[in-house]
Amino acid sequence: MQIHLSEILSKEGKAVEKKIELERTSFQFHGEEFPIVEKSPVELVITNTGNQELLIKVKVSLSVAIPCGRCLKDVITEFCLDFSREADMKLSEEEREEQLDENNYIAGYQLDVDALIADEVVLQWPMKVLCKEDCQGICSVCGQDLNLKQCGCDRTVLDPRMAAFLDIFEQFKEV
Repeated sequence: MQIHLSEILSKEGKAVEKKIELERTSFQFHGEEFPIVEKSPVELVITNTGNQELLIKVKVSLSVAIPCGRCLKDVITEFCLDFSREADMKLSEEEREEQLDENNYIAGYQLDVDALIADEVVLQWPMKVLCKEDCQGICSVCGQDLNLKQCGCDRTVLDPRMAAFLDIFEQFKEV
């Protein structure tokens, strides 16, 4: 969703409140795509604070399906976003991009609400998602979901530095 900012910039102190639907249906993170399974309307307040500067306040809740880090089952992860950003419209696009915020959600006088929200979701993306704290994961040998049943595979992980000794012991077994 694009919002044109020139009308807001025309009068100091002017504030515009909007309630809009998030057009985005998924998020991309580290090269993978994660579907949005639930989302509330975006509550947006844009205020001209003077001197060609804007204060953008955003509230939205959304739920994203992220695979468990161990068993790969989808885990519904909720993001309750309530944040604000400042935008100095006197700066050129290049100058705004050089700032820490990078403002890739403003192009000319257009505010891209989807990009603004995507930036915030990426900032709040969890380091690791688990379906439950004691998730057993999947067997590295056969792929069985170990939460459902044990498979009986030998999943012993040996220290690679000890592989030479294992080879010696295997030679003696053959004799």
